[in-house]
Amino acid sequence: DEPLSSFFRNEDVRTRQNLGIGSPVSGLKARAVLIDTECGVLNSLMSGPLGDIFDSRQLISDQYGAGNNWAQGHMEYGPKYRDTILESIRHTVEYCDSLQSFFLVHSLGGGTGSGLGTYVLSLLADHYPDVYRFTTSVFPSEDDDVVTSPYNSVLALKQLSEYADCVLPIENQALADICRRVSQKAQEKPSRAGGGGADAAHQSGAVTAGGGASRSKSFDEMNNIAAHMLTHLTASMRFEGSLNVDLNEVTMNLVPFPNLKFLMSSVSPVSALHARGADGTSFSVDAMFSEAVHKDNQLMRGDPRSSTYLACALLARGDVAISDMHRNVERLKKGPDNSLLWLRVRVQALVRLWMRVHMCVFV
Repeated sequence: DEPLSSFFRNEDVRTRQNLGIGSPVSGLKARAVLIDTECGVLNSLMSGPLGDIFDSRQLISDQYGAGNNWAQGHMEYGPKYRDTILESIRHTVEYCDSLQSFFLVHSLGGGTGSGLGTYVLSLLADHYPDVYRFTTSVFPSEDDDVVTSPYNSVLALKQLSEYADCVLPIENQALADICRRVSQKAQEKPSRAGGGGADAAHQSGAVTAGGGASRSKSFDEMNNIAAHMLTHLTASMRFEGSLNVDLNEVTMNLVPFPNLKFLMSSVSPVSALHARGADGTSFSVDAMFSEAVHKDNQLMRGDPRSSTYLACALLARGDVAISDMHRNVERLKKGPDNSLLWLRVRVQALVRLWMRVHMCVFV
């Protein structure tokens, strides 16, 4: 159907020809180009459970990586694979009936995401200047094991400021802090099934500190938070609703000036464990709104209520009444601080029944 076609196209599994909207589903392929300067990650992705939804012709990789060096990714691999990248993007764009925007997901700590990622962004600005470029950039944490990650991030920020229309930054340290709080809450709350805190931690997907397996699990939990935020953000593009918005509207309404394009994002509740109160009852709408502007739920470390909002979008999924959303906006505007006092809020309510959506984000 049309909502599904926003991020996927229907392909005949035998002829590999594109099938139109309304045709029986034969084989879904993501409208995506995957780029990495080492083949290990892409090989594991294609051999995993999600390998079938990606077109093998849209993979671009090298052997040795960018050496955690922005210059090597931007100055060496960028020009080297320029034509290949443009051809892959052109091939993907030709399957779109109405190209709306480009959605770039990359990390800034290494050389590939920061260097080659921003090089791709500049190519999009040169060859598709009238198409919105929406970027989700993952910033490294303070204790990142890559020595050059601060330099890579600073050099990439210059390119993001110049070529991106809207940037949604996500900080690894903020994700790690959220996962740690979820883990602590899971250990403190006894399991209702009769087990201890360890069972509750397992059910909530909480993060534990320790060896290699725990470290791998911590990355999975951090990716899950970022993935949930992105699925909520793009839900109105993939599913029908009464007040849907697309990425272009997000950019037009939340970017007041071209240089003020870096947004702060938050998620509430952050886990299934947080979706229930201490007595096991469901989270109220008022509690979700309060946590959405709380510093502990921000995907970038910082307290947004210590300053003033220039623009704000509150996107709700589930059985939420529009009257409850307007009531909470007024409640936040009359709060004890002045962060929302002078803000003229334009609320876009996405009211629909809750649906489980799975999406992988590789950072």
